[in-house]
Amino acid sequence: MVDLPNISDAEWRVMQEVWDAAPITAAQIVDRLADDTDWNPRTIKTMLGRLVRKGVLTYTAEGNRYLYRSAVSRATCVREESRSFLDRVFAGNTSLMLSHLVRHSKLTPADIAELKRTLKQKGQ
Repeated sequence: MVDLPNISDAEWRVMQEVWDAAPITAAQIVDRLADDTDWNPRTIKTMLGRLVRKGVLTYTAEGNRYLYRSAVSRATCVREESRSFLDRVFAGNTSLMLSHLVRHSKLTPADIAELKRTLKQKGQ
């Protein structure tokens, strides 16, 4: 298990843009988030600085701008955040979490078929 720092919900949103478009500048991130958030560009730059200090982002200077890249894969962050959620909310009980999510989610027949395939593979 990787020991990742806590990433806030807002920082996750910034990381998603980096994962989707790296290398990416702060200005590009601001543009990509403009329609979805009312964040000031300085706020986004502050979050970028925090993410660099936390070690989940890296940057390289290119002229008068920085190009940001993830230092940690999306899959690693999702795995660690999922583990943290499972431990915090369901006391580490995976079956309790899955049962809850299945009961309280709108699942398509395709979703149900995929869950069945996954559980069948896991049981082998």
